[in-house]
Amino acid sequence: MKILVLGGTWFLGKAVVERALAQGWEVTTFNRGRSGRDADGVQPVHGDRTVAEDLGRLAGHGPWDAVIDTSSSELPPRDVQLGVQKLGSVTGRWVHISTVSVYEGWPHEALTEDSAILDCPADADSSFGYTGEDGSPTTYGFQKAGGERAVVNAFGDAAVLLRPGVILGPGEYVGRLPWWLRRAERGGRILAPAPHEQVIQPVDVRDVADFALLQAMTGGSGAYNIAHPAGITFEAFLQECLTVSGGVGVIRWADPEILTRHGVKQWTELPLWRTRNGVWAVDASRAVEAGLRCRPLPRTIADTWGWLIGDERPVDHPRWGEHGISREKEEKILAALS
Repeated sequence: MKILVLGGTWFLGKAVVERALAQGWEVTTFNRGRSGRDADGVQPVHGDRTVAEDLGRLAGHGPWDAVIDTSSSELPPRDVQLGVQKLGSVTGRWVHISTVSVYEGWPHEALTEDSAILDCPADADSSFGYTGEDGSPTTYGFQKAGGERAVVNAFGDAAVLLRPGVILGPGEYVGRLPWWLRRAERGGRILAPAPHEQVIQPVDVRDVADFALLQAMTGGSGAYNIAHPAGITFEAFLQECLTVSGGVGVIRWADPEILTRHGVKQWTELPLWRTRNGVWAVDASRAVEAGLRCRPLPRTIADTWGWLIGDERPVDHPRWGEHGISREKEEKILAALS
């Protein structure tokens, strides 16, 4: 297989590249050369995917059997459209990393691939869309829906849309699991969001990468929700964080009403906590039938800890600083629970 990875130097893109190289594939990467290092063994091409001339130069390095786009998360649809237009003649397939945020009902409703999608034109600029008063839908979701439309318009049945919820694992730049691991390492009384039996569905970055490569190779088509089919309870998740980090702590569970009363921000101050019914109700059975295989999440937690205490550092990203409750605020809430 000969593939082009848009991105390819950090987290999911890096995992895609490393696993493709391990299979003996020929890999070209395209990025600006500013974040992370191109893996040994790739053919790196540097440029800006929002610039037509750079994309035209990139096309000269083709053709490829497939393109895997891991770098469109912050792009408006019109830039995704520019990419598929400039590269459409030099690739047979396009595997596009999207998000569950494209669904009208996320995070309020249980989701399948048949759930309604937000409406956004394929040529929309970054001003299209809005974020609702309760945090949904989001401008981000509209933008990603428009990007999906651009890919499908260009590739039809040769388009694959992967819609993950939360991706964790070694190399994570957002900081959700790393924050919980460092908090567990510190130990003591640890504030956690009830109910303790809540099942969460994050997926390992390496499993998402493997599925993207499988779809590039086997000719899958259409959309796939990407979520852990078994999941893990929040209690088991935090206990595993304590175990692998060596932390000695006691988890104190607080009802959502208490956390809300103290102004705890969902999704960020206590990462992975959100009260909407559909957050962790994503049906990934279609992806499982197509070959998605998810390792047990305790392994993801352990491997992330190993990476976190190693020599490799995450790519600097502003979202890292958004995650985690301050020690002072946590202690105040814990005191109120006593």
